[in-house]
Amino acid sequence: MAIAESVATPVEIEETAPLPPSPEELRREYLLDPDIVFLNHGSFGACPRVVFDAYQAWQRELERQPVAFVGRRQEPLLDATRAYLATYLNAGPDDLSFVVNATSGLNVIARSLPLAAGDEILTTDLEYGALNLTWDYLCTKAVARYVRQPIPLPVTTADDFVDALWEGVTERTTAIFLSHITSATALILPVAEVCRRAREAGILTIVDGAHAPGQVPLDLAAIGADVYAGNCHKWLSAPKGAAFLYVRPEQQEWVESLTISWGWSPGHSFVTRNQRQGTRDPSAFLATSTAIDFQTTHHWPSVRAACHRRLSGLRTRLIERFNIEPIHPDIPEWYSQMVTIPLPPVDDGRQLARRLLDVHGIEVPCSAHEDRQFVRVSVQGYTTDEDLAALERALVLELAG
Repeated sequence: MAIAESVATPVEIEETAPLPPSPEELRREYLLDPDIVFLNHGSFGACPRVVFDAYQAWQRELERQPVAFVGRRQEPLLDATRAYLATYLNAGPDDLSFVVNATSGLNVIARSLPLAAGDEILTTDLEYGALNLTWDYLCTKAVARYVRQPIPLPVTTADDFVDALWEGVTERTTAIFLSHITSATALILPVAEVCRRAREAGILTIVDGAHAPGQVPLDLAAIGADVYAGNCHKWLSAPKGAAFLYVRPEQQEWVESLTISWGWSPGHSFVTRNQRQGTRDPSAFLATSTAIDFQTTHHWPSVRAACHRRLSGLRTRLIERFNIEPIHPDIPEWYSQMVTIPLPPVDDGRQLARRLLDVHGIEVPCSAHEDRQFVRVSVQGYTTDEDLAALERALVLELAG
């Protein structure tokens, strides 16, 4: 496989709303176990063969001449790939850096943020557990407060959501931290409106976009967050270990890095501090451009729309069958390719997920929020109607009576 020393602009496809490739066609492009009904793309993603080949090709280049690669080629290659990703995200190339996952990128921010005693970080009660641990630890250390504002479910409108969140704002609110797409409940939150309102109030905004790239159209300039971290290895289908951290130019001076290395040499910047981290394998970062091209050449907006339609049908059928109140309206403003469907009362959601895998061969997570249990279903381009029918049959069998 030829290795380019530079990365061109992203592949452009004429916007004619073409028919997407079928799920069966796309399934052949991925490396997934054919014996498993895989409905958990949201946890760690899955990598298409062509992207994984590019990833391994970069690894071979690294091992073929390590000194030349790390010492002379690595930085220009990362700069070019970062610019490629920036075009995809509608961001400046000097305003983002590769990181190994969104949690690591947000740890850069949380550890850099100059918190004082009494400061408050406002969030929702819908956030990812690992980041709750991060903020709890650092706020406790600084004698600051991590405020989890309750969000009533079901959600109704974006305005109602923002109003509910804003009830937690006080004169001590230093920053608002929230997910673009929540992990346990799979809700698309109205982050652009939160960021707009926070900017007017002089409050910093930090967005966890772990599930957003590849699942929803992403325009960082339009969102207007001060900080945004996203995973490329989930819905964009890049290799594991590919993510980014974006910081608006006026906020970059105080942003440090988790490792102090050569990137801190005189004249350092937000990018150098976080990109020049010594000896590490950059192959996942460099394969990100191949992942973008894979989705572009396969008409991904049409793929996403088809996935949403299939997911909406499953959601409607299960809600009607179990006579359960949903947690959001059935409109794309609240979910895209991942949805959380309430379940009838179950003793142990984790045990249900285990039975779905062991007995029915279905990989799908069950989660909980407050006193309710959910099944969180991911529909990627390779997900077939039969995959969804298999889950429906299994849930009826497991929850009957």
